[in-house]
Amino acid sequence: MSQFLKTMLGAAAGTLLLGSTAIAQDTIKVGVLHSLSGTMAISETTLKDTMLMLIEEQNKKGGVLGKQLEAVVVDPASDWPLFAEKARELLTVSNVDVMFGCWTSVSRKSVLPVIEELNGLLFYPVQYEGEESSKNVFYTGAAPNQQAIPATDYFLDELGVEKFALLGTDYVYPRTTNNILESYLKSKGVAAEDIFVNYTPFGHSDWSKIVADVVALGADGKKVGVISTINGDANIGFYKELAAAGISADDIPVVAFSVGEEELSGLDTSNLVGHLAAWNYFQSADSEANGEFIAQWKAFAGENRVTNDPMEAHYIGFNMWVNAVEAAGTTDVDAVSAAMIGQKFPNLTGGEAEMLANHHLTKPVLIGEIKADGQFDIISQTDPVPGDAWTDFLPESAVLESDWKDLGCGMYNTSTKTCVQMKSNY
Repeated sequence: MSQFLKTMLGAAAGTLLLGSTAIAQDTIKVGVLHSLSGTMAISETTLKDTMLMLIEEQNKKGGVLGKQLEAVVVDPASDWPLFAEKARELLTVSNVDVMFGCWTSVSRKSVLPVIEELNGLLFYPVQYEGEESSKNVFYTGAAPNQQAIPATDYFLDELGVEKFALLGTDYVYPRTTNNILESYLKSKGVAAEDIFVNYTPFGHSDWSKIVADVVALGADGKKVGVISTINGDANIGFYKELAAAGISADDIPVVAFSVGEEELSGLDTSNLVGHLAAWNYFQSADSEANGEFIAQWKAFAGENRVTNDPMEAHYIGFNMWVNAVEAAGTTDVDAVSAAMIGQKFPNLTGGEAEMLANHHLTKPVLIGEIKADGQFDIISQTDPVPGDAWTDFLPESAVLESDWKDLGCGMYNTSTKTCVQMKSNY
């Protein structure tokens, strides 16, 4: 082959390479990091579908910054270390501009060191235990003061619950949340011996002894209530055992923090009527925006599909991100993060969400009662509550403040006036 031909072929190959690079740069890549298999698929597959719908709708509006959005979907398969690997793959191989994903706190904490190292951006849409504020994460789900504490107050003030069974899946979110709730209940005068705490592994299925222990807790005639941080498909066995034991909501009410419309759609809910869930959104919310969202979802995913709280969190977070990118004029993580603080967007319950300087949203707190059709009757709703990254009910956290706007710190000690380095605890 002549040198001239080699040179021409090389130039052509270079042109093709540059062309493919140019094509790749013509889209803004959005990473979708949700389990599509394993124990958490029951909850997370819906969030993947939600992101695909939101991206499709945004592209119909012209995309962002004049570019179409491209979803890059991976499956961490309910494998917590795999979440970190998939996040690194999204950032270094797929070169995504932002990620929406995770459900469990253990998956988020697996991802956290990766996105902080590579300066990625994650929108996390699920209620969690708080005690965290990363400059690389926007927490669009509820902190404990926006779900767990108000639900506990409802049990105390409205239902007259005197003894508490704190049942959770064995990982960081239930354990930290229950530590907060134990401290809170004791501050409200509940004796330590009137608080029963139990943890089970992901996918746990034999609930007979635990349910029997909960029933025994009320042997002295005091009113018992269950606060459930059980996650994933273990909920199916738990509720089935309650029904098998003949326990109604009048006997022992359950308020769940990880059971919504999607989880109930796979259950016979006839025996669950009256049990509760605490969220910041229910499909049954009566607002024009929610009606439009439900119609959009059913047109995209199917008439039988339901909406739920983490879907609304992705809806709010995604739209805020779009507006922040447009405001910043770039997808650069630091510029977008700065533009995110103060973003406001209508929620689906008729109010407005605002992103605070601690990377948490303002959110209304809703208590819903399970109906026979698997939907919720909203029996309590508050005005928007600002999310608190650090709880007031653990002494080591009560002195901490998160402010990424003025202090540039997610863990500022108000006593020592110093910024503390947040430590991973997974």
